[in-house]
Amino acid sequence: MTTKAATLADDLVRQFERSIAAGEMPPGSRFPTEKSITDSAGVSRTVVREAFARLAARGLLVSKQGSGAYVAQSARYQAFQVTPEEMGDVDDVLKLLEMRMALEAEMADLAARRRTVADIAEMRRCNDRMRDSIDIDEAVTADMAFHRAIAAATRNDYYLRFMDFLGVRLVPPRRLYLRDRADTEHRAYARGIYRDHDAILGAIEAGNPTRARAAARRHMQKSLDRHRDLRGETGASSPP
Repeated sequence: MTTKAATLADDLVRQFERSIAAGEMPPGSRFPTEKSITDSAGVSRTVVREAFARLAARGLLVSKQGSGAYVAQSARYQAFQVTPEEMGDVDDVLKLLEMRMALEAEMADLAARRRTVADIAEMRRCNDRMRDSIDIDEAVTADMAFHRAIAAATRNDYYLRFMDFLGVRLVPPRRLYLRDRADTEHRAYARGIYRDHDAILGAIEAGNPTRARAAARRHMQKSLDRHRDLRGETGASSPP
């Protein structure tokens, strides 16, 4: 359960991350003191310390005893990050899915050009697991394994690493989508995903990059539509 203090710390972290990314707080510059932040932001020192701890964990902040907190020299080289904490809101999931649509389409295209017999067999095995899944965890695991198999078929390790990066962030939102739904809905969800996957698999197996790309894009569009519907069900605010 997210506490108010944790939410306030999230806000502070995002504020400082934006300032660092924009160059407003360059590497080596000093963070405001705890007192100045508590006064300006109207939060407790506990919140400030939590935010500082998260920034330090992300390699953006270094503490110097008796001197204060400073922007890390390596901050400008920080890798792209989407933290699991950011994936608790449907709108954030939608943003990630929009980005993933382009990624999945390109992966399917490359997989259709480079796949091996072993790649096709692995995709089919994962998709059969999806079709036969009987609970949320099994369906989600099979789903991610299928997309990971496509990434492997691109013969580009970066796609595979990025799919692993996305997997741990998209599994909780998928459970959010499926929770509190009847078993019949779970089975319908699994069958729908299976059919989408089968279309992608067929195009990749046929070595047709154009058809593979189109099938992957249709699949991701359906996922976006499902989560937009979820936003309406939960009353989440629309993105700006």
